[in-house]
Amino acid sequence: MSAIPVTYNRGAVNPLECLRGGWNLIKGQYWLFLGITAVGILIGSFGPMAILLGPMMCGIYLCLFARIRGERVSFELLFKGFDYFKQSLIATLIQVVPVMVLLLPVYIIFFVLFMNKMNSPRGRRRGAPVDPSELYPLFIVMFVVILGVVVIASLIGALFIFSYPLIVDRRLAALDAVRTSIKAVMANPGGVLGLLAINMLLGFAGMLLCYVGAFFVMPVGLASWAVAYRQVFPAQT
Repeated sequence: MSAIPVTYNRGAVNPLECLRGGWNLIKGQYWLFLGITAVGILIGSFGPMAILLGPMMCGIYLCLFARIRGERVSFELLFKGFDYFKQSLIATLIQVVPVMVLLLPVYIIFFVLFMNKMNSPRGRRRGAPVDPSELYPLFIVMFVVILGVVVIASLIGALFIFSYPLIVDRRLAALDAVRTSIKAVMANPGGVLGLLAINMLLGFAGMLLCYVGAFFVMPVGLASWAVAYRQVFPAQT
């Protein structure tokens, strides 16, 4: 892994330009990148603690960077991400643990409140079924809380957005990649948050189409982050 300090540009991310550039990057091979992204995300979802997600994300970015350089992109390149298994796994764990710390108490509290509601007589005879209307307020509160956690988790995830690209492009160790990603994001807050919001809206719109649409917009979203990465970390000469 490289130990050379990595420099980055400040205020360089233009969200709309990144989205447009991402689409232009992959539109000539859209179906190939759709397959690469779908397979990568599906494989990455297997295993505990997302242990395969890191290598798959590295593989996807290898494909995107090859496309940026004008090189031939093949499906096999996706699995080259396993060459970075150790560092990508460490980077993934650094990202996953804070989210789990946020989610676990929420689920525990919801479970306790739900069981308490189910077992509380409150005028019902013993053994009588719970009136579903009694649970509506609990589910509404839970939905709002989880939505808030998702937003917070997305903001935390945005800090690590350049970690995988740095591992494959600059060959940084996981900790160095994470630290550099956080610094670069903090130097480009408006652009990164803007692009994050756009991609979240696209993902939400895709999910409205029976969830299948989310897969169709995912390659464009990842390509837009590859373009954003290049705006912040120009190619080395």
